[in-house]
Amino acid sequence: MILIYILLGIASSLTHAKPDSYATWAANSAIARGQGNGLSNGVPLVAYDDGEFQWALRLLYERDGNESYLDYIMTGANNIVFDNGTVHGSYDVTDYVLDPLRTGPTFLYLYNITGEPKWKTAVDIFRGQLDSHPRTAQGQFWHKLIYTNQGWLDGIYMGEVFYAQYTHDLQPSNTTAWDDITSQFQLMFQNTIQNATAPNNTHLMYHGYDYSHVAVWASPDRGHSPEVWDRALGWYMMALADVLDIIPTSHPGYSVLLHILQTLTPHVRDAADRLSGVWWLVITQPGRAGNYFESSGSAMFVYALLKAVRLGRVQDPDGSIVGTAKKAYGYMVQNWVVPNADGTMSWNNTVVVGSLNLAGDFDYYISQPIDINDLKGLAAFVLASIEYEKL
Repeated sequence: MILIYILLGIASSLTHAKPDSYATWAANSAIARGQGNGLSNGVPLVAYDDGEFQWALRLLYERDGNESYLDYIMTGANNIVFDNGTVHGSYDVTDYVLDPLRTGPTFLYLYNITGEPKWKTAVDIFRGQLDSHPRTAQGQFWHKLIYTNQGWLDGIYMGEVFYAQYTHDLQPSNTTAWDDITSQFQLMFQNTIQNATAPNNTHLMYHGYDYSHVAVWASPDRGHSPEVWDRALGWYMMALADVLDIIPTSHPGYSVLLHILQTLTPHVRDAADRLSGVWWLVITQPGRAGNYFESSGSAMFVYALLKAVRLGRVQDPDGSIVGTAKKAYGYMVQNWVVPNADGTMSWNNTVVVGSLNLAGDFDYYISQPIDINDLKGLAAFVLASIEYEKL
């Protein structure tokens, strides 16, 4: 009944083709399609893009006071957490995958609002995974148990946003945890940042690295993968933008993360295509045949750049960072927002997947399918729109 109420309320807001807010139009459209609700074809599933979308809905709820967003977050979380706090929906702690933890901030948010013990039980289960999660000899969480000794940029967004929010909410004086969170960002940066002699140097970060140097793609230099993939870097940039809201400014890790953000931001700006304003799927191969402008990474960069400048974390004296983000956003709404006859909108040109389980090279990335209304991209567009609408 709650879902029916939500959908009826959302439907009334979709009578105009282009509402004043792209953020609400995109969010309402996803809800009308039943996306981000903890279900996949009606079956419970813990999905990281649901967590990403619920984060965006929380921001909209806090901005606009629309209770239907909070109701939808609650419904989605209840679909994957039993009343006793057990997380189901195919989650198994012994799989040691970082991706599911991205739903953890939703559980923390609901615990703070409701005080219901089930949410505390659920986040403690996730936090317990981090205590036993495998790591490299340097201390980096493996992206997955099946990817031995591999750290991926994606995993920073999946794991560290939850890790930081849990520590902030429940263990704020746990300096060991704050040190560890800082180390996760640092190790990823140090092992994947392009060095000065790198071919196609963008001064940005490769998709991931294999500390053991045994993966087929692992370089002699630090074991990193061969290309800068837009969405992996987008995940990392969004993680920086969000964790800097959470980590205490008095902790040394705040300055470390801030320095990384300030280092990367101008290079992300410079990597945008000059004509379109958005970013290539494979950032290290701009204009190469088969490469294309990809929507999820572009939206993530717009969100991270605008937030960094708005909060004064990155200075933009000539306006070029905000200008780049605004130009990219204009391209996004003109080319990737698709109005539908029913008053909803669709979101186009999001690559379905990017992994390091195969060659991790240019041909691999461009061979992956793109999809319409892929929530990884659509949720990022909601986040980008929220920031854009603060301008």
